[in-house]
Amino acid sequence: MAETNTSQVKVGKELYGYQKDALQEIFNRFGTAPKDYHLLYQLPTGGGKTVIFSEIVRRYIETFKKKVLVLTHRIELSKQTSRMLDEFGVNNKIINSTAQLDDQDDYNCFVAMVETLKNRLTDEKLDISDIGLVIVDEAHYNSFTKIFKFFDDAFILGVTATPLSSNIKLPMFENYQELFVGEPIHHLIESGYLAQANMYSYNVGLTSLEVGANGDYTVKSSEDLYMNTDMLSKLVSAYEETAKGKKTLIFNNGINTSIQVFHAFKKAGYPIAHLDNTNTKKERELILKWFHKTPNAIISSVSILTTGFDEPSIEAIILNRATKSLTLYYQMIGRGSRIFGDKKTFEVIDLGNNFHRFGPWGADLDWQKMFRAPDYYLDAILSDEEIESTFRYELPADIKKEFEKSTDTYFDMKKVYIDTIKTGESSKRVLEKSIIHHAKMCIENSEDVFDALILAKMIGEEIDDRINRYAKCISKSTHNFVTWLKDDYRKKLNAYLRSNFDEDFEEIHGHPPIEE
Repeated sequence: MAETNTSQVKVGKELYGYQKDALQEIFNRFGTAPKDYHLLYQLPTGGGKTVIFSEIVRRYIETFKKKVLVLTHRIELSKQTSRMLDEFGVNNKIINSTAQLDDQDDYNCFVAMVETLKNRLTDEKLDISDIGLVIVDEAHYNSFTKIFKFFDDAFILGVTATPLSSNIKLPMFENYQELFVGEPIHHLIESGYLAQANMYSYNVGLTSLEVGANGDYTVKSSEDLYMNTDMLSKLVSAYEETAKGKKTLIFNNGINTSIQVFHAFKKAGYPIAHLDNTNTKKERELILKWFHKTPNAIISSVSILTTGFDEPSIEAIILNRATKSLTLYYQMIGRGSRIFGDKKTFEVIDLGNNFHRFGPWGADLDWQKMFRAPDYYLDAILSDEEIESTFRYELPADIKKEFEKSTDTYFDMKKVYIDTIKTGESSKRVLEKSIIHHAKMCIENSEDVFDALILAKMIGEEIDDRINRYAKCISKSTHNFVTWLKDDYRKKLNAYLRSNFDEDFEEIHGHPPIEE
């Protein structure tokens, strides 16, 4: 093959060192591998894969005098790819449902979505005899594989940030012979190409979520959880603690949830817009234009902005959803990783236990092992029950201030349950011990019983957490029973405070309450 030139790009954009290295490595495969070879290239979101494969297209056409086909899975990505190819001087044509193909001989590169292309190939409207290279963007989507049978003599280059198939029944090693791993996230951060993620994880009980046929949590069960008042309050509080005033993108799993998030932030006085796939093109453009120019803007969205959306000024990402998809996890966080001005870091607020499920964004994952043995990786992911069993409930910062005189605010329900049962006591004794512990916290930080009763109301979320753990210990978890337990616990805590405040106050403080 002709020697490729990895010096300064004359057309398009200047490539970074790691991009030039990847380009050379891929071109080496073009020269040494069979012409029908399938190569998968992994590069993190924000690493510039569209720039790299646009330059690959330009040089491939120049070197091998053959045509190239680029496949995408969304019309927006087709248009973005076409524009990038234009920047690199590649004469390309988008093949959509209305495209006329009588001028196809004038082009040496085609950009298409998979279904449209399949229809055109089936009716034999597109001449593919001279296509030597097929590039598959977002290659982890399995819809592309139905096209491969038409290109038995073409080199297929798949590109993805996460080489894990969207369908666990169709592993990627069945369609690609080799994985070429690009520059890892931590190297891109160290070299100043990506921003560092500051991760904040808020523990959320997810055992009510159901998993659908696609292997991820269903929209309905997600909306039942994330639309409730407590979760909306937790979301707004998390934003105020960590991301207030920052340009923020919120991801939800359901349109109704996103709309409720919009109303919750609007009510709290924050500048927010809601965006989903039912918005018109004009509405979307207006919202994204507003988001771009407004420093403290917030967008609440539903999956639509996970790919093909580039807004480097984003300073905070909120995962207001849980996912079992590593790819989606990386895509969502990756939206905030672009370098912009003096931005070197960005905030990530996780309200779906995703951090516990997949580890920190940018961790040194073994992509080769994941590619070769995806089942091994998937089987090792912790279940929600396993994740939640390790949680230690922490009072929110604003409530914790109200209990600053207490040195011991943690109650290990599971340990206390085991110790109590071992001594032959009734399981009800566990709740009595918990109520005494909560009462002590309230009395330590109060001057009179009325203060203590107010504090008891403020720890409702922690009471719920303790009851949920207790229900798991006794293996009784019907919804009605747990709801009754939570209500009964609150009544007994209030009754205890009214009956024992003066006596416990004197024992704690060494003197009786001071009467005004």
